[in-house]
Amino acid sequence: MLKINYKFSLFLLFISLSLAFGVNAQVLSQKLTTNWSFQEQDDAKWYSAKVPGEVHLDLIANKLIPDPFYRDNEKKLQWIEKENWDYKSTFSVLPNLFKRQHIELIFDGLDTYADVYLNGKLILQANNMFRKWKIDVKKALKQKDNKLLIRFHSAQNTVDSLAKAEVPFVIPDNPRAYVRKAQFHFGWDWGPKLTGCGIWKEVRLEGYDKKPLEKPFVAPVNVELVQQPDEKGTSFYFKIDGKPVYMKGANYIPSDAFVTRMTKNDYRKILLMAKDANMNMLRVWGGGIYESDDFYDLCDSLGIHVWQDFMFAGAMVPGDKAFFDNVREEVKYQVKRLRHHKSIVLWCGNNEIDEAFNRWGWQNQFRIPPKDSAKLWNDYTRLFRDSIPKWLKEVDGSRPYISSSPKYGWGVKNSFTEGDSHYWGVWWGNEDFEVFENKTGRFVSEYGMQAMPNYSSVLRFTQPQDRYLFSEVLKHHQKAGNGFDKLNIYLKNYMIDSAKVNNLPVEDYTYLTQCVQYYGFKNMILIHRSKAPFNMGTLLWQLNDCWPVASWSITDYYDRAPKAAWYAVKEAYRDDVKPERDVVKPKDLKLTNPKIICQIRGNKIILKSSSFAKYVFVDITGYKGKLSDNYFDLEAEKEKVITFDLNELKSKAVVVKLKSLWDVVN
Repeated sequence: MLKINYKFSLFLLFISLSLAFGVNAQVLSQKLTTNWSFQEQDDAKWYSAKVPGEVHLDLIANKLIPDPFYRDNEKKLQWIEKENWDYKSTFSVLPNLFKRQHIELIFDGLDTYADVYLNGKLILQANNMFRKWKIDVKKALKQKDNKLLIRFHSAQNTVDSLAKAEVPFVIPDNPRAYVRKAQFHFGWDWGPKLTGCGIWKEVRLEGYDKKPLEKPFVAPVNVELVQQPDEKGTSFYFKIDGKPVYMKGANYIPSDAFVTRMTKNDYRKILLMAKDANMNMLRVWGGGIYESDDFYDLCDSLGIHVWQDFMFAGAMVPGDKAFFDNVREEVKYQVKRLRHHKSIVLWCGNNEIDEAFNRWGWQNQFRIPPKDSAKLWNDYTRLFRDSIPKWLKEVDGSRPYISSSPKYGWGVKNSFTEGDSHYWGVWWGNEDFEVFENKTGRFVSEYGMQAMPNYSSVLRFTQPQDRYLFSEVLKHHQKAGNGFDKLNIYLKNYMIDSAKVNNLPVEDYTYLTQCVQYYGFKNMILIHRSKAPFNMGTLLWQLNDCWPVASWSITDYYDRAPKAAWYAVKEAYRDDVKPERDVVKPKDLKLTNPKIICQIRGNKIILKSSSFAKYVFVDITGYKGKLSDNYFDLEAEKEKVITFDLNELKSKAVVVKLKSLWDVVN
């Protein structure tokens, strides 16, 4: 008996040591996540820092800057991107780790231009946010009191210098093209410009005597992208495990402008919003980041297919050897990191660069001479049509690859008969939603309609004096060019008499924009789906937001709460019933006061109206979850029961506000 207990005790000791050091039988690991501080470079005043993290969040945590999302604070914080920032830590090495023959210092993510010093010696110069950096530091390490210093150089200053050095040669449309960093950090038509830096992923030491062998790659999914000529052009659809799948989904952007704020629960909430809206595909858009492991793990478990862009969007690329070598290491690392996920079914080279170069008028706008134009195109094709597919084949030859999305721009006839299609005649072209009757492509991978964020969000980022149309603060949270003018065109076409729009209170304006987004997405999706099997996919722009803003998102930034359109999409993506399209525009309906009465019984809201009510909005004060239905039509004298999650209210009283289209237009 004593002998058995002794062995069992040794076994428990081994298990506890394994857990403590993070071993996989051969490698000892030590995270370096504590005892960090940061400073504005050469400022001589240090503040506490969080790692993983980023400089804006450290500045917020130390109360050195206000919330960048509030009012127009973003404008006041542009100085941050022009400064250089230092991060430092002191650490000791665990005794067992220190004895290993090889010890590597590993950074899973440095954003972006960083010089790394260990005990006063420069050991690394990083220049890519999307690469893992490993350095053998065995000879430079002491067991105790190691000093680690990371000096970040301003990405904005660096790209500006690189662009200026090449003048008169121009890479359109933004110097951001020179840097391997999340492109949306430089601002987008739905996002703020908060170009920061930081140790954005884990830092650790790994020690080993003999390097572990890499496991052979086994493809986790059998996927085929079928692009076969037919009588109408060329097909574009996915076969998963030999079966054609109609893809219903959305484009996914980073869910926070500060990506390190995202937790596994945050990812779970937004991905459940996709799953609960009957989506089976998300496209990870190329201007953001290769997402966290949590994102792909959840997609695996939820049965959500992932179209994965490489991180290039809307800008040509440098053609020098150093840039290509840098991208090669990025591609190989990221594909090896992600290839075991069964959710990933497509690798895509970039977002809209092919279309941009050929159709956005850059040659005239930037006065690009023919020789430079030819070089830009040659560098582009070398990277996306020659190099990336070759590198990809070395690490994952099991999945399909396309060089760019879309294949043709939305003004090109072929875009409706072959390849994937980004159709932006709706919104950018001011066309009606019904245009898709004649312009639905084989796979519509982008299209959309804007709306205001939820009014509860407007209340969070404004002061009372900001809440009028179109205040400077509201305009600051509308990044799309002529965004409100375009929104108003659609309100006048579908919702309300044009003379009334500019006199609406912000709350009613918000409601109406969400109604028109509801109407648009519902009917565009139903048109797309009616074209199957000619059309085999519809991915709306976009699922989510990275801050509170007027955008094409169907969910709100705060609490990932649904906007009106989320409920429309949920219905339009159903397979068990086939919703009917709207045949009358809401503004042409003859509505009367519906006199809706409401009863609350537990987690149920029971509604009844005296006449037909359009877009009934049920608003529960303080409720952050989703309802079983919302923005619905209510037939006269027919009872409608809505359910909600009582736990979300945390025992608060249930206070319900109701609004219908009649209330606003009258």
